[in-house]
Amino acid sequence: MSAAARVDRVLHRTEAALAILPLGIMVLLPMIEVFGRRLFGVGVPGSILVVQNLTLWVAFLGAILAARRDQLLALSSALLLPERFQAVARTVVAALATAVVAWIAAASLDLVAAEKDAGDLIPGVPRWLVVAIIPIGSLAIAGHLIHRASPSWPGRLWAASGLVLPFLFERAVTPGEGAATMALVVLVAAAAVGMPLFTVIGGAALLLFWGQGSPVASVPAETHRMVTFPGLPAVPLFTFAGYILAAGGASGRLLDVFSSLFGWLPGGTAIVTTVLFAFFTSFTGASGVTILALGGLLLPVLIADNYPEDFAIGLLTVSGSIGLLFPPSLPVILYGVQSNQSIADLFRAGLLPGLLLLGLVSAYGVRQARRGGGRKIPFEARRAGAALWRAKWELLLPILVLVGLFGGFMTPVESAAMTALYAALVECFVHRDIDPLRRLPAVAADCASLVGGFLIILSMALGLTNFLIDAEIPARILETMQGTITSPLVFLLILNVFLLVVGALMDIYSALFVVVPLILPLGTAYGIDPAHLGMIFLANMELGYLTPPMGENLFLSSYRFDRPVLKVFRDTWPFYVILVIGVLLVTYVPALSLVLLGR
Repeated sequence: MSAAARVDRVLHRTEAALAILPLGIMVLLPMIEVFGRRLFGVGVPGSILVVQNLTLWVAFLGAILAARRDQLLALSSALLLPERFQAVARTVVAALATAVVAWIAAASLDLVAAEKDAGDLIPGVPRWLVVAIIPIGSLAIAGHLIHRASPSWPGRLWAASGLVLPFLFERAVTPGEGAATMALVVLVAAAAVGMPLFTVIGGAALLLFWGQGSPVASVPAETHRMVTFPGLPAVPLFTFAGYILAAGGASGRLLDVFSSLFGWLPGGTAIVTTVLFAFFTSFTGASGVTILALGGLLLPVLIADNYPEDFAIGLLTVSGSIGLLFPPSLPVILYGVQSNQSIADLFRAGLLPGLLLLGLVSAYGVRQARRGGGRKIPFEARRAGAALWRAKWELLLPILVLVGLFGGFMTPVESAAMTALYAALVECFVHRDIDPLRRLPAVAADCASLVGGFLIILSMALGLTNFLIDAEIPARILETMQGTITSPLVFLLILNVFLLVVGALMDIYSALFVVVPLILPLGTAYGIDPAHLGMIFLANMELGYLTPPMGENLFLSSYRFDRPVLKVFRDTWPFYVILVIGVLLVTYVPALSLVLLGR
């Protein structure tokens, strides 16, 4: 191994360890708080603030890891370019992304200096040290963008030119809306060919503030504001629990349970597949993870049960997003954070719409079975009992989450920490599927990479949202719509069309923090309950996972099953139509979302 390779290996391990460390503290500290409070009546002073601020570190350290692995979220349409143009496009996009990240790093230095002068502390730690992860992390991400831009050094040098581009831009171009608009057009074009979404959103925020002559330091300042969201730390913690369950043998044990209980029904295997995928997606919050982790396990099962391969791949692709409305779904939590709604109420609101979508997809599986696909597995009480006993620890987990959340025993963050710790203990020491020293750190690193990928989008989206609010964009849209649309039903129809387009062009995490601030005041003006609006938004975003060009599930299924993307889309089309029907029902039957809330 060359010296450069050894250095790179050490850096990789260091970055992974640094990304894992704050995640581990976020698991343990709330648990110490809970047990200390329950057993001794004394908690850990300042633990909530520490955990909230560690979320910022998880975001940037995880994003560094995602950049190293080339896993930063981007539009999948880059793969549609002719192969001869892909190398050039990658280099140009890397240069632009590097420019944005360098601009963020430079702008955040003012924020670090201001925090240092203020001298504020976060239980014993200067606040400026927490904020310092923004410029440090940004520069580390830039380094990985440059390294991955090209296999050749000339290509990397072209990408590295992005480091000086923002400084030349600020000196050579006079601030103004015209120059900002032209630069935004370049960003949109770069996004279409694979520029990481967090740099597109962050770059747009920087350009808009710069174009108005406002300090661009507003963007990293808003990035730091993410630590003020009390429920946000639950996102990485629930994701970690989902990764642990997917990496262990939980999927096989739960498959045995569901197949022994429902396999005797017509279409039983299809129902089992849908339910199992929904279970895992509700924890990971990322349907792509479910497809990658369970797709290889369940495709042979479906084919062996005489389901056509096209149907099986369509079912697996669609089922990955079905669990987004069930607790402890991360998008539901993030919607609650953004809309200032009770997370427990939102989970209640999502139960019936989630069951509706689950039932519609399962019903199509039953229809396919009646047409000749699928075989019944006779029900055997002894087999079902044995399967339930083997999976008892995994089946207990949702009960603990629900009791903790809805019983008022734990906050969402404490419940998430308990879930992650419980999953680790079960998979590592009860079933011993995961080696706690060798494999668990790798699982935690995979989780940190995913979490960093969407939390850094959130951090940039906060800056863009701040600009939109300062510019009174939501108020102007509301004024325009109220002058032309008087019927709430017409508004809902337009909202569905709009969200369908958003889902086709933007991932769910970007949409949560860019689109939700725009539609919330509109929904309020037309008398739409915020919980109902949230279910409409999230149900539409489920369709986004299946809609080109973003269509993340389409591309991940294509990768997992070695099938052309367009063929995967054709396989999912019948399910897509079914989900559209489900979304319309969720939209126009508000009782589905509100009856369990007593509204």
